[in-house]
Amino acid sequence: MHTTRLGKTGPEVSAIGLGCMGMSGMYGPADRSESIATIHAALDAGVTLLDTGDFYGMGHNEMLIREALQSKDRDKVILSVKTGALRDPKGGFAGFDARPLALRNFIAYSLQRLGVDYIDVYRPARLDPSVPIEETIGAIADLVKEGYVRHIGLSEMGAETIRRAAAVHPIADLQIEYSLISRGMEADILPTCRELGISVTAYGVLSRGLISGHWQQASPTTGTDFRTFSPRFQPGNLEKNLELVEALRQIAEDKGVTVAQIAIAWVAAQGQDIVPIIGARRRDRLTESLGALDVRLTSEDLASIERAIPKDAAAGGRYPEAQLAHLDSEK
Repeated sequence: MHTTRLGKTGPEVSAIGLGCMGMSGMYGPADRSESIATIHAALDAGVTLLDTGDFYGMGHNEMLIREALQSKDRDKVILSVKTGALRDPKGGFAGFDARPLALRNFIAYSLQRLGVDYIDVYRPARLDPSVPIEETIGAIADLVKEGYVRHIGLSEMGAETIRRAAAVHPIADLQIEYSLISRGMEADILPTCRELGISVTAYGVLSRGLISGHWQQASPTTGTDFRTFSPRFQPGNLEKNLELVEALRQIAEDKGVTVAQIAIAWVAAQGQDIVPIIGARRRDRLTESLGALDVRLTSEDLASIERAIPKDAAAGGRYPEAQLAHLDSEK
């Protein structure tokens, strides 16, 4: 497993990370035992970066990771935690809170649920419009001084906000959705990160399974599955997006790899400062995704992929309009 450093001063991490959100209900029911086995398999394969959020399953995800790490060396794992999202008793999202006092409260619970003394990378999941980013980052910087946080990250922030945050404290990485069909950050956000020496941890590299090569028009979803509401999975949009996948499948088959592997390899090929976060929640999907590390894309391959899936070719937005309105990265 190759490694890379997050930003100029961030931690050394594996060239691919494991996103654990799907293990706590965002894509329908998940098997607890298989989730833990998948985390173990990832760590055994050399994956060191585990990504979670304190609001995933209202704490369930952090407790799951705690259970998985009981037999592992905590100091060899890089824990990335997003915070700030508020939930209601029915499981819905109820807003965002990035006030300094709230962040101190949130991290206290995260440390307890994870069973650790510190978090490697701590980040606000979204920009709180009522709190200047300088106050939010300043509060996390205090947690760094106190030893509860090692490094500070951002998530779904726009270029101006990234600059303001970096002026307060070094930023290790920006977490943002990035895939063949989600390339909005390339215009302003990615150049800003590179100018400031900030890495990108890319989630949604398979667009929530849409471009994995496994999703079919009749694939089932449940009421708790994000894809039930995602614009790209809605009738009319779904058919068009699956046509893009079939074009990508031909390129993958010509190289003797899977659709998922070539999609992940494409993200990794965009720069050494970009770390794909895969959302596998089963060991077979993990094994397939890790196989992307062995895929080498030539300039001809990249050109073929660009023709198959041109920029902005996706039908539908990556979030419903109401959620997009809360993304600083989309403004």
